[in-house]
Amino acid sequence: MKEKLEEILRSGEEKITQAINTIELQDVKASLLGKMGSVTEILKEIPRLDASMRAEIGKAANKLKDHFTEMIDARREELSLKASEIPTDFDLTVPGLQPHGGALHPITQMCYDLNDTFRSMGFEIFEESDISSELYAFDNLNFPADHPARESMDTYWLAGYEDKRGGERLCLRPHLTGASVRYLQTHNPPCRFVYPGRAYRNESTDARHERAFYQYEALIIDREFTFSAGKVMIKSILSKIFGRDVPVRMRVGFFPFVEPGFEIDMGCLVCGGAGCSVCKHVGWIELMPGGTPHPNVLRAAGLDPNEYTGFYVNIGLDRLVMMRYEVSDVRLFRSADLRFLSQFK
Repeated sequence: MKEKLEEILRSGEEKITQAINTIELQDVKASLLGKMGSVTEILKEIPRLDASMRAEIGKAANKLKDHFTEMIDARREELSLKASEIPTDFDLTVPGLQPHGGALHPITQMCYDLNDTFRSMGFEIFEESDISSELYAFDNLNFPADHPARESMDTYWLAGYEDKRGGERLCLRPHLTGASVRYLQTHNPPCRFVYPGRAYRNESTDARHERAFYQYEALIIDREFTFSAGKVMIKSILSKIFGRDVPVRMRVGFFPFVEPGFEIDMGCLVCGGAGCSVCKHVGWIELMPGGTPHPNVLRAAGLDPNEYTGFYVNIGLDRLVMMRYEVSDVRLFRSADLRFLSQFK
């Protein structure tokens, strides 16, 4: 056993001295003092030795353990100091390398810009989970029981909840609008808030559509709020985002959760209104639905529709980014192509 300790001492000192970096030194430490290390194995064998040898071998093994620990600490400090030394052949006149700078994804940047814009108008930022339920995604929003949006061809329902209904039937949220009821159930009007986030729909992808995409909704609830004030708010937001006046038009549209409802279009900034694949060659691009919250939605939130009204818009965040940077295909933003994404630094 003494000969074995002497061999471990000789071999260990050699390995510690020859370690050229801290990673290699850590491996040497593990081979000597780790759970399966050679010194640890000696200590494990002591109870099985003859009683007359246990004290002597135990003392020698512990002394060896302390010796290796001191050597390893000293070698680690030596390697650390050496790593910070400037090589003698280093030319200080050689220009350095420009570090690669990161940047926010353009959709994230647009979301932050909208947050700043709405905060300046007194809005609160609200967020919720990507997992919603039939209750908040459809029932509270006045969707009929047979509405096609409830089908799996449009909504991603979570497996294992097929036999559930209402709040117990879970899905990936197909839109953010359910957050409006969730917010109003815990906040007293008057209130104005926005809720950005990702929505999910089971649909084919093309230049203007994705299965997972970003929306940005805004809602004002008050005793009185005029339609014209809502339009002015929309034009003000778009002008601030794009830094110029943006053509806007409002068309009558139907959505179960608003009454009356409308579609808001903006002039296509990719083609300047001349017509392109993004705007389907009409010069306008559908940007957001909006309207006055339906009385049934207000009732679901615990509000009296005879007392309160409001104004709601759902901004297609991805399309807004396409307009800002004149990008013709929304799929590029999720392509992970650094050649494309590096343009937005």
